[in-house]
Amino acid sequence: MPQEPTRPLPASLVMSSESPNSSSSPSTSSSSFSSFSSMKLSSKVSSAVVAIKGVAGSSKAEEWNDNMLQTGDVVEELKIGSYATLTAPFKGGKSGLQKELHKFYRRNDTLVLVRVRRGRGVIAELQACITADEGAKKQYTLRALSDPNYVVGFVDSTEEECKALQASRDARVESALSNAQLKDGYVAYPWERKMQKFLMVPRSGCFFSLLIVPHNSDRGLQQYNDLEDTLARAYAWLTASQASGVPIVFMNIQTEPLLTKISGEKASSTVNAGSLSDLSSIANTGLYGFEDYHGVDIGVVRAVRLWYSPAAGELPLLLKVKEGDTRLGFAISRTEEGFFYVSSVMDEEGTVTVASRAGLIDLYKDAREAGKFLVISRVSNEKIVPWMVSSAGAIRCYDSISLSQKLSLHRHALRPILIHFMVWDETLISPQTQVGHQVEAPLPIPMSSEITVLVPSTAETSTIPNDTNSVDMRVLSRDTAGEFSFRNQPSMSQGNSWV
Repeated sequence: MPQEPTRPLPASLVMSSESPNSSSSPSTSSSSFSSFSSMKLSSKVSSAVVAIKGVAGSSKAEEWNDNMLQTGDVVEELKIGSYATLTAPFKGGKSGLQKELHKFYRRNDTLVLVRVRRGRGVIAELQACITADEGAKKQYTLRALSDPNYVVGFVDSTEEECKALQASRDARVESALSNAQLKDGYVAYPWERKMQKFLMVPRSGCFFSLLIVPHNSDRGLQQYNDLEDTLARAYAWLTASQASGVPIVFMNIQTEPLLTKISGEKASSTVNAGSLSDLSSIANTGLYGFEDYHGVDIGVVRAVRLWYSPAAGELPLLLKVKEGDTRLGFAISRTEEGFFYVSSVMDEEGTVTVASRAGLIDLYKDAREAGKFLVISRVSNEKIVPWMVSSAGAIRCYDSISLSQKLSLHRHALRPILIHFMVWDETLISPQTQVGHQVEAPLPIPMSSEITVLVPSTAETSTIPNDTNSVDMRVLSRDTAGEFSFRNQPSMSQGNSWV
C-alpha cells in the first residue's frame, strides 16, 4: 500500500515547540515544586490547633464523662461574657489566646463558655471562669463553675496529636486510677454549738465507765492476778448490777495501762526491747515490767475499763424547794455495786413534799412495777456512779451520808435540786428532755469531796442525824487499798437515808 504523505504541523505548534521559551522548562519545574511545598506547608499550618490540657482533677465521678473537657480536646470557641467570642483558629496559638484572656481578666470579665471538638463531630461545652495560673506570669486557666476542683489549661498541639490523645483515653483513665491517692486534712467544727445542742448535760456525755485494777491478794509481793481474772471481775460486776435491777447496758471493754515503779523481780513478766519474742509472755499478765533509758524499773499494771450506759437514757427531774418544806420526802440507798437509788418515797394523804410536787412518786412506782431500781446517775449534773475498783477489790463510790447532807443543804438553802435518773423505758422520757433539750441546772453545792470529814486512825462510829429525826449509823474504816471508805457494819442491815 502506498504510504500516506506526512502532514506538516500547524505553524502555531511549530513555533511553540521551537520557540526559545522552551529553554525555560527548568524554571517551570521549579515553580511547580514551590507550589507543592507551599501546599504542604499550609497543610501543616492548618493542622496546628489549641488543645485542652488537664491541670487539676474533679472531685466528682463525671470528670471522665463525655460532657466534661478532657486532655486532647480541640478548642473551637470561647464565649466570654455576653459580647465577646473567640473562635479557632486562634492567631498566635496558645500565646495569642493567653493574651486575649489576660485582657478580659484585667477587666473582670471572667465568665466563659468553652466549646471543644472531640473525635468525629463530638462537641462538649463547659461553663468556667478565668483564673490566674499561680505558677506562671500572665498565664490563665479555666476553673469549672460546677466543680471548683476541676481546672483545665491550654497547650499548642496538632490534629494528629489530639486524635492520639483521645484514642488513649482508656489508658489514661487506668493511669489516673492507679495514681489516685486519698488526701486528708483538718476541717473546722463548731464544737460549742454542737455540744450545746446535742448534750443533755453541758460538757458531759451519756457514757459511764468503771476502771477495774487487777486484784492483788498480797500487797507486799505486788503479785497481781492475770488479765483474764480482771475481765471476769468486770463481767461479774456488770451482770450483778443488771440482775439487781440497775438499768444499764454494756457498751465496750478495753485494757488500760497504769504505770508504776517496781523492782524487777516483782513483775509477772519482763519485756526486753531488743527481743520481740518477749511480747508473747505478756499476753495475759496483769503486771509486766521494763527498764527505761535511765535504768529504772517501770511496771505496767493492765487494768480493765468497762464502758456502759443507761438502758434508755437519763431522765432529769427538778426538785423545787419552797419556804416551809421540812423534808424532801424520799430515801436513798446504795447497792452492793455502788449505785445510789431511791429506796422509798413518802406517800401519805394530805402530806405534800418536794418529791410529791415533782412527781417522783409516779416514777418510783413505775420502777417498782418494772422490777428496776430508780438509780440516781447525777446530782446537779455531777456523776455519782461508782468509777473504780481498787486492787484489794473495794469499789470506790460516793457515800450515802455525804449525799444526804448535800440534798439537805439544798433544802435549807432553798435551792432547787436537779437529779438525773437512769431509765429503762424510752417512753418515760418526754420530748422536752430528749437530746438537745438541756435542763438548766441550779447553782451547785459542794459534793462530799469538798466536805471535810475528820477520820481517826481507829474505827469510830459517827452518827449523822437526818430531817426525819432518824439516825443512820455508818463506820469509817480503812480498806486494804489504803484509802478511807464508808462501809456498813456486817451486823447492821442496809438502812434508808431519808432526806
